[in-house]
Amino acid sequence: MKKRDIKILLVDDEADILEIVGYNLSSEGYQVTTAKNGLEAIEKAKKHKPHLIILDVMMPEMDGIEACEKLREISDLSNTVITFLTARGEDYSQVAGFDAGADDYITKPIKPKVLVSKVKALLRRLKESDNPSDAITKIGDLIINREEYKITNKGEEIILPRKEFELLSLLATKPGKVFKREEILDKVWGNEVVVGGRTIDVHIRKLREKIGDKSFKTVKGVGYKFVD
Repeated sequence: MKKRDIKILLVDDEADILEIVGYNLSSEGYQVTTAKNGLEAIEKAKKHKPHLIILDVMMPEMDGIEACEKLREISDLSNTVITFLTARGEDYSQVAGFDAGADDYITKPIKPKVLVSKVKALLRRLKESDNPSDAITKIGDLIINREEYKITNKGEEIILPRKEFELLSLLATKPGKVFKREEILDKVWGNEVVVGGRTIDVHIRKLREKIGDKSFKTVKGVGYKFVD
């Protein structure tokens, strides 16, 4: 996919952020659309179907956490990458963001060139995941379709945010294998994207709620494995 075909939705209630960040992303060749609050973001996301949404947390009308939750309920946006860009770097805010379905978390202030680099890394992971070597994995009643980004468990279709999907897909490639935390972070988030230490834990918890607690085992001090 060429840069000019990649659509980015930038959401922030600060006009300076929209102007500066929007300018730098547009200069890279991306199609950039902006929104000033969560409600506007949802409407524009439905219309433009962006590949990446950069979302502030503290906004009027509807904050970023609630907006992210609602965006994740839209089937047409199941493949969209969502990252928060916010001054709130507290751990609880990061956990809330991942709980809402975010793929990453970027704390501002951040230099425009650094942000562009992080955006490129996120989109690189998007490109890599669009070309899976094995399209379909079947494990018991669980079916993982990587081409369509669909999960079916016991005949019921489950919609997962991108990072939850990629994490499940990774663990399910080798049931019983213990994947170390460093390996998971590298393969799911990429070594160019910095995420907090609790990121994997939050995503595993969400998968346990949706797929089943018994399907995932924690190996203390090492990592996680999928149990067939």
